[in-house]
Amino acid sequence: RSLCKEIIIPQDQLSLVDLQRISSLLVPCGFKCIIAAEVKPKPRNQVFTRCQTAFSVVASRCLQGDAVTRTAWLNRSSILYAGEDKWSVDPRVSLEVLSRGEFTIRIEDVDMYDEGQYVCAVQTRSRPRTTSVHVIVQVPPKITNVTKDMRVNEGSSIALMCSGSGRPEPSITWRILSPSARGIVSQEEYLEIPAVTRQQAGIYECSAVNEVSADVRTLQLVVNFPPSMSKGKDVGVPLGQRGVLQCEAEAEPAAEFEWYKDDRRIVSSLNGIEIENVSKFSRLTIFNVSEENYGNYTCVATNTLGSANTSIIVFGEYGIYALHN
Repeated sequence: RSLCKEIIIPQDQLSLVDLQRISSLLVPCGFKCIIAAEVKPKPRNQVFTRCQTAFSVVASRCLQGDAVTRTAWLNRSSILYAGEDKWSVDPRVSLEVLSRGEFTIRIEDVDMYDEGQYVCAVQTRSRPRTTSVHVIVQVPPKITNVTKDMRVNEGSSIALMCSGSGRPEPSITWRILSPSARGIVSQEEYLEIPAVTRQQAGIYECSAVNEVSADVRTLQLVVNFPPSMSKGKDVGVPLGQRGVLQCEAEAEPAAEFEWYKDDRRIVSSLNGIEIENVSKFSRLTIFNVSEENYGNYTCVATNTLGSANTSIIVFGEYGIYALHN
């Protein structure tokens, strides 16, 4: 039985492994993976090595003895090197060490097509011997297709899609990050949302994960809906004082506000009145309340999907200035 005696990893990291006790190794990106095999007149032994792309380097070392007269490295029945003679036309394949005790080839920038069995064949004074190494290439996951930011109307049925590639094949997970973080909402490529509501708007995250690493993408789901308003609060203001009226509208897209008094639209900065709109709030300020300012005011919020309104009554200090006059 041929025995693979050591695994050598650069950057001051050395591991001595008895390969009779393991079946595979995981070599991070950019590391150099050297599999040493001492050829003896015993049955063959296979070693499975996983090397991650991109920019991984795999070097296969065949330890030789004084009895070896000829040696070669093969892959898929093709000769890569026969002694110091290069047969492979691949510029990534090179001879690293050829000595009386060692025969090592090197493959730069390993990719999926380098996966497979590599055989070190030697001719001894007595008879030929071989040992083999099976290289399994792992590829970090990459999300290849994901739904872009989306804007839909409330009540629509939608499907968010996320797919990825990698080896092993990555698992797909959907999460909601905001406005309030939630756990996993789906483990399928498609996240289906029937009759979407405004509460389901937010930032969605898709993750593709395998044994190597993870890839993450996010998208924003915006849900359009018409304005909705809470009931306005009536305001009592003495003559000569400042009066402030305020209304609030939830809407997507954001609402535009208008103010009316007795069905007559109010223009800001005229007759001592100022209107200020900030986000979902609108504020009407009467700087010096007179009797003609008492009465019924209407705040109207409008967007492309509809409108809503609420009424606010401004009354004096002796009770509601009714529309009795």
